[in-house]
Amino acid sequence: MSGYLLSRLLLYTGGRHLTSFFSPSHYVLPDTRCRTCPLPSQARSFSSRRGRSDGSSGQEGENTLRAPREFDGRGGPSPVLRFESNQLSANTPLEDRRTSASCLQTRGMLFGVFDGHGGHACAQAVSERLPYYIAVSMMSESVLEDLEAAMETLRPVPPILQWYKHHNDYNYRESAALYVEHLRVYWQELLASEEHGDGMRPADALIYAFQRLDTDLSLEAQVPLANDLMRNTAIQAAFAGCTACVAYVGPEGVHVANAGDCRAVLGVQEHDGSWSALPLTQDHNAANVAEVERVFQQHPARERQTIIVDDRLLGVLMPLRAFGDVRFKWSRELQQSVLENGDSDLEALNLYQYAPPNYLTPPYLEATPEVTYHRLRPQDRFLILASDGLWDEMTNDEAVRLVSEHLTGIHLQAPVSASKLNLGQMHQLLLRRRARATPALDLNGATHLIRHALGTNEYGEMDQERLATMLALPSDLARMYRDDITVTVIYFNPNFSKTTN
Repeated sequence: MSGYLLSRLLLYTGGRHLTSFFSPSHYVLPDTRCRTCPLPSQARSFSSRRGRSDGSSGQEGENTLRAPREFDGRGGPSPVLRFESNQLSANTPLEDRRTSASCLQTRGMLFGVFDGHGGHACAQAVSERLPYYIAVSMMSESVLEDLEAAMETLRPVPPILQWYKHHNDYNYRESAALYVEHLRVYWQELLASEEHGDGMRPADALIYAFQRLDTDLSLEAQVPLANDLMRNTAIQAAFAGCTACVAYVGPEGVHVANAGDCRAVLGVQEHDGSWSALPLTQDHNAANVAEVERVFQQHPARERQTIIVDDRLLGVLMPLRAFGDVRFKWSRELQQSVLENGDSDLEALNLYQYAPPNYLTPPYLEATPEVTYHRLRPQDRFLILASDGLWDEMTNDEAVRLVSEHLTGIHLQAPVSASKLNLGQMHQLLLRRRARATPALDLNGATHLIRHALGTNEYGEMDQERLATMLALPSDLARMYRDDITVTVIYFNPNFSKTTN
């Protein structure tokens, strides 16, 4: 494939600030730093919000993404008013990834959070590729024919996605040609299907895209590739793993596809002003009884005592659905063959030589997502997508409360019985609540959640000393106290919901 065509394929810059992983350029969005307690350099924050409320950012060096007011790739109205995102690493390097993009050939936006394990390779590959697989699945036959015709005649290919990226969001450019080739094979198969027609419905597209990409990751690790670097990348992506939570926000509402233990939680404001949390996902781990039973049903009854050990799959893996992780999917013979005969750097792949115990009837793991649909209502104000690093530190209700307070500036205080406190205790409580009611330091709602995840003490109050201590932990200790945290908060346009309803 020519360099010109590769640079043009699926690329849309939309001016100066939007990019694709097929382009070497990125719109530069500086790291967010708070005045009173800077987040470390590994924090990767951006906001799609335009302008400032008081003339100053409240966050040193923050720049806002100058994106369209309504995020619809085809120029129509969109339910997405704006979105905000941030990441904080515990692993070195960060194993989480995230995605945000507008679909240019269909209506709607895609947001994703990907929690990697066993390294970042799988989360990296999935975050770059899954949005394309989803978007292509929803395209009509006529649009796919235009894509194929452009490829055949070496004409510029109609862009598929409009990306919103932070300048620290890394891309596998050395594998771009491979990714394009296999995406093209996918849309060719859709064209060969007599049932594709106007494209898949969002729920079907999400399921099929998850499954197809996981299959491609598996196959790419088994076949000869152009060079050792590309082959090592493919093997690492297949043997590492990641969970994924993707939200497709379109005119008809929100479809959320989840595989693993990332989470999507809707913030709902009732007519009386009160707030509630509506989870749109279920964690796929040993705490989910229905999920454990699903896994049991796929294996002989004699394995019930060995499949889940210490709340982990085969005593090793916590999520029960994931991309990659071929150690839980391939036969032992295939794993050994790929690692020994791939002409790859085996020293760098020693991590993957370990075989899980009681590995009798693979596969034990799959990437098929559980899809939830929610029709947006005027009271649905925002959606929180986050990796389990956030949910390890707070509940759904606490997360919604924090974002709602950040959004409205109204801080909800629990009632206190004066009969249980003396005058001195009441005075201290009032001082703490006054401090809590001061305006938030963070313009970014995702940053606000991460700050409270790290700094909230056992009394539910923000403790600046605790926050500073958690942020100051050296990289070799940080993972012992917390996980990587990735948060994206999507704010909905209430006027859109009123119009469509």
